[in-house]
Amino acid sequence: MAKKLRQTEYSLYLSTLPAAERESVDSFFRVVDRHLRIAREWKRQLVRDFENALLWYAKNGVPLDRAMELLSPARLGGFYSRPADDWFPLDAAAKVYPLSMSHKQMAVFRLSMYLDSDVVPELLQMALTFTIKRFPFFATTIKNGFFWHYIDAAKRRFPVEPESTVPCADINVSLTGSKSFRVLYFRNRISCEFFHILTDGTGGTVFLKTLTAEYLRLLGTPVPAGRGVLDIDALPDAAESADDFSKYVSGKKTSGFVDKPAIQMGGKLSAVKPCQVIHFDMASDDLRDAARSRGASVTALVTAMMFICCKAATDRQHGTVHIQVPVNMRNYFETRTLRNFSLYANIHLKLEEINSLEAILPEVSRQLAEGTRPGKLQEMMNGAVKLVRSVRLVPLFIKCPVARIVYGFLGDRAFTTTLSNLGLVDMPEEMAAHVKKMDFVLGTVALSRAAVSMVSANGTATISVAKLTTDPSFEERMLVLLKELGLDVKVSGSELYGF
Repeated sequence: MAKKLRQTEYSLYLSTLPAAERESVDSFFRVVDRHLRIAREWKRQLVRDFENALLWYAKNGVPLDRAMELLSPARLGGFYSRPADDWFPLDAAAKVYPLSMSHKQMAVFRLSMYLDSDVVPELLQMALTFTIKRFPFFATTIKNGFFWHYIDAAKRRFPVEPESTVPCADINVSLTGSKSFRVLYFRNRISCEFFHILTDGTGGTVFLKTLTAEYLRLLGTPVPAGRGVLDIDALPDAAESADDFSKYVSGKKTSGFVDKPAIQMGGKLSAVKPCQVIHFDMASDDLRDAARSRGASVTALVTAMMFICCKAATDRQHGTVHIQVPVNMRNYFETRTLRNFSLYANIHLKLEEINSLEAILPEVSRQLAEGTRPGKLQEMMNGAVKLVRSVRLVPLFIKCPVARIVYGFLGDRAFTTTLSNLGLVDMPEEMAAHVKKMDFVLGTVALSRAAVSMVSANGTATISVAKLTTDPSFEERMLVLLKELGLDVKVSGSELYGF
């Protein structure tokens, strides 16, 4: 009914235009038609998107010629006029993700940009339609090969959607033509959720910034390319979709991924994943200064606090807490890839060693430095590629059940929780003028009761905790520790889902 009403509004709008302007609109859509050589249903929807955007501009006093300039079909390039004829093999880090999907291990993460005004869905949809051509690796669907899953190009409409479910919900990639990312909006928030098979946090951030830049352009604020914003009218760079894990494998020495089972936090597991997401906002400069005054990095400081939070969230007296810290390999190896290019450091302390923040911070810093040593990362990269190559000739139908058993043990029980820190996100000043903050949310896994992620943007650092239990011990202790550092903390987040 709403779609029919919009069409009626658009028809009424056309009827109010002088004959010369109606002819201009007809000419505009003839050019649109020449750029769209895709399935009829998707073409019809894309044409409607143009109509809805024109109608929004008219309602908001934007002259027709200016609206058609902003929505120029030339921004589509040739992306929708050529058939999909490319495919991409998975990188070494991504190959395990599809194998574990039946265990709900979707490895979905979310990146969000909070703007200074509510999102206009009609313009966000057009921004995505124009932006996706610059990211051909994202305009894909997952397919089953004989030995491995692979990513196949897809020429279709990629919709933006209002938020209607929990953050980082499973993405149904089993459907024919399904996509592996989603773009959502809620009030002033633009969110992109990615299945980790596509990209990591760095690649996802580039996509979100580029999408937001195009959205702001459609609102009348041009944002130049640079500082992590890609020029969407430039041709895609093959280096951006390269598998650079294989490129940098060297030597025979490897480092394995197997570890002993870690202590898990207490609290009844929720059937809803996540059952709650909590954000702690603070001045990024204040958090950085708190870390520096203790001779530590921000990542080390937050990791140390998490050990104390984990101890507060379990009744166990003995055992080892393992915190997995993803490491951006781009800091150590030259690359322009937007695919997965991260490994992790595993930081661990025995429960009885976890006392005050000051007592454990030096050891956490030492382990983090060791885990991110280039030689150590090289060995782990060698191990990841060797593992993938060792089963390359095993048919997929045999790989899947074996991988699910292995992933169910290593992925869940080998670590207590995760801290993923994207660090400081740079952006053009024209974009920063409209961005209030960002946040970054990790999807929960089967056993870890809390997953922690953080990002700093435009002067605000946000630590986000995705919960798998209603036990509040972890986040309550986190808030106490942040306040003890002298930080002015603003707490926000969701109500409990499913309770």
